[in-house]
Amino acid sequence: MSAVAAPARTLRRYLLSWALGVLAVVWMALIAFTWPTVFREARQFSDGQMTAVAKLWLTAMPHRLEAHTAADAPDLQHEYLQDVALVAWDDGRLVTDTHGMVGGLDLTAIPLQGFATVNVKTAGLVPQWRAYSAQVTQDGRVRRVIVLMDLKQRYELGKDIAEHVALPAVLVLPLVALLLWWAVRRGLRPLDQLSSEVATLDGFAGQRLDTQHRHREFASTVAAINALVDTLQTRAQREREFASDVAHELRTPLASLALQASAAQHDPSPERLAQLEQESLRAGRILSQLLELARANRNAITGAGPLVVGQVVLGELAARLIAVHAPTAYGSGHELSLSQPDEPVVVQGQPMLVELALRNLIENALRHTSSGTQVEVAVWQTDEGQGVSVSDDGQRQHAGSTAAEHGGLGLGLRLVERIAEQLGARIERDQGEAPMTTRFTLRWPRA
Repeated sequence: MSAVAAPARTLRRYLLSWALGVLAVVWMALIAFTWPTVFREARQFSDGQMTAVAKLWLTAMPHRLEAHTAADAPDLQHEYLQDVALVAWDDGRLVTDTHGMVGGLDLTAIPLQGFATVNVKTAGLVPQWRAYSAQVTQDGRVRRVIVLMDLKQRYELGKDIAEHVALPAVLVLPLVALLLWWAVRRGLRPLDQLSSEVATLDGFAGQRLDTQHRHREFASTVAAINALVDTLQTRAQREREFASDVAHELRTPLASLALQASAAQHDPSPERLAQLEQESLRAGRILSQLLELARANRNAITGAGPLVVGQVVLGELAARLIAVHAPTAYGSGHELSLSQPDEPVVVQGQPMLVELALRNLIENALRHTSSGTQVEVAVWQTDEGQGVSVSDDGQRQHAGSTAAEHGGLGLGLRLVERIAEQLGARIERDQGEAPMTTRFTLRWPRA
């Protein structure tokens, strides 16, 4: 049981997956960069706030120890309000301690000027604080102030700001994904239209894709499709011509075979039976050629069978075929000869196909010319190429060359033409050199 093929992925889904993947990577990179940046900015903001408080306090320092209760007023509450403690001295005398933490402070761990992280051992207060110390001398008086801020509140401030920055990106991501899906679908609409045109295209009817008003990126694709359509039309035309040749070649012997069989029923004379046998053999030859052509085409497409590309010595092949056809030529009164250069002429190809092509050329000359005709097989090689030709000095018989005399090549020569295409060669027809009147040449270009 054959396995069920997995459904093919659509280009739309492929593009959307890549776009969303890139978007997710960019979004995560943005969050990864923004998160520590926000925390750093929050710390710097808090340090700046502490510095501003210390500067303000040194500018206008009150000389009293009373704690103010204004911090608990409802009107002074704010989302980003942080607990700030302040300890101040004037000439070594403690004048302000807003949170009563001076007894729990290790003053030796706090520089006279700058920032430090300190532990406060005062009941009711968090243990870790960020401290900023500043000291100035004015009018002979030494004034010092320490501003402290709860580290936990600093972290919560940074976290809150980071969440406020990241949340819009999270909420916008589905909208961006939806817009990307719409953009990809909209962008692929011309491709869908082209696919619909290709699906409805009837190449055998001569239809082609319109090259006007087409996106520039599709120009090469449209040109390739039109070229393929032209090739299909050319091949279809050749197949129709070949089918017409086959029908014409078969119609005559089959009709004659039917007439001879009918006549033999009423007059079974040796002459009638001989004619019946002749027409049967003729039909058999045509069918044999069709089978050979089908086999050659099948092996060329699938690469199956014994058709292996190799070197073919044309002189040796021509000599062997002439020896095979010598009794036939003698019986029909033909003179069969071979000419070839001293140096071997070698071509690359499938030996069976080369033999089939040359055999059909020889049989075509023997069958379609009258008795007494000279048939010459010539193997040659020039600077432009090499090949083999079959020439004769007799006029082709109309009955045996119907297609050739009326613009075609005949079934046997059509077979040679097909084989020549597969071998990378070409078949040519001309009058040949005197006294020859007809020459068919199988030519390979020089490598």
